[in-house]
Amino acid sequence: MLSAFARAFRTPDLRRKLLFTIAIMAIFRVGSFIPTPGVDYPNVQQCIAESQNNDLLGLVNLFSGGALLQLSIFALGIMPYITASIIVQLLRVVIPRFEALHKEGQSGQAKLTQYTRYLTIALAILQSTTVITTARNGLLFQGCSVDVIPDGSFVTLALMVITMTAGTGLIMWLGELITERGVGNGMSLLIFTSIAASFPTALWSIAGGANGVTNFIIMIAVIVLVIGLVVFVEQSQRRIPVQYAKRMVGRRMYGGSSTYIPIKINMAGIIPVIFAASLLAVPGLIAQFGDQTAGWVVWISTNLADPAAPLHIALYVVMILFFCFFYTAITFNPDEVADNMKKYGGFIPGIRAGRPTAEYLDYVITRITSAGSIYLALVALLPTLVLIGLGVSTNIPFGGSSILIVVGVGLETVKQIDSQLQQRHYEGFLR
Repeated sequence: MLSAFARAFRTPDLRRKLLFTIAIMAIFRVGSFIPTPGVDYPNVQQCIAESQNNDLLGLVNLFSGGALLQLSIFALGIMPYITASIIVQLLRVVIPRFEALHKEGQSGQAKLTQYTRYLTIALAILQSTTVITTARNGLLFQGCSVDVIPDGSFVTLALMVITMTAGTGLIMWLGELITERGVGNGMSLLIFTSIAASFPTALWSIAGGANGVTNFIIMIAVIVLVIGLVVFVEQSQRRIPVQYAKRMVGRRMYGGSSTYIPIKINMAGIIPVIFAASLLAVPGLIAQFGDQTAGWVVWISTNLADPAAPLHIALYVVMILFFCFFYTAITFNPDEVADNMKKYGGFIPGIRAGRPTAEYLDYVITRITSAGSIYLALVALLPTLVLIGLGVSTNIPFGGSSILIVVGVGLETVKQIDSQLQQRHYEGFLR
């Protein structure tokens, strides 16, 4: 990896792209510390030291690189765009128009991207209003003795909503700039930046507690183990061989080639964990608005809101397994793949074209997704279980899943850099 980056910096064109990408990531991090107009920044710092945020807002805070708790102009981070992208993908199942656009190619994808942008802005308005209301009600910083938004006038609150929404739009634009003029996928790299920024603080908190050095070493070992597991599984794939029959078109002979369908073990990526964590955090958020001495509030706080509770862990695993199968079924359609193969004269050796091919693909996907879902649940839970076993109260937000995102984005970025280096190498050789 280091050699690839060294070679990239020695290539003038790639060096410009890498420096541009790093500059955009730096701008993104600087914006995470610029407070929104109307926020009392010293009071915010005092509240961060005095209180803990809830799990759902902690999820948003993770993807904003800590900007949410700073109530900065980038407080919402990339989360509205992630949510909008997931919603647009899910709507393909229920809205035929979206599925038709998906099949139209580049023009259809551009239209879906435009819908995603509009939905992102709408969600940003909704989420910024929620965050500001939560901060004003004292639920963002529970137990804090000072007011983080002293001026509660309509003009001030409206300005805060507009600023946070504009910050989300700016983040979306920065991500697209990286994709067009930099290296790698812009949105993924911004998520990478947000999550990686929270690691040093979380690990330093572990090192500063009781048995800090021992716990720190154990946690580092677990992280290295999870990184190794993620790299091994994310690079693994099941290759289904495909043979194309020869056919005459005019005087030319086409086909007769062999290829394969690469199927990843974890086809759903990080989406099942995001869904599971978001749904499990909702009961705890609702309970905060009720009487804290009521029986149902106490039960939710004890069994659902506590990450160490057996019921919370069990539901977390079940939801991850369910959403793995659900999301894979949405993103990979065996019938569509089988029809495309039949249209172009392709077939799987030993399997008849058409319906038998679709059934075979469905069988393979089901078996692979079973292993992939177990792997994803293991990666998501392992760091949390280790923290519980060590008795460490500091919680690394989204622990195993954070590592999954960071390693996955890192691998894809290195692959893109490597492929661009190979292109330039071959161009120079041909010259």
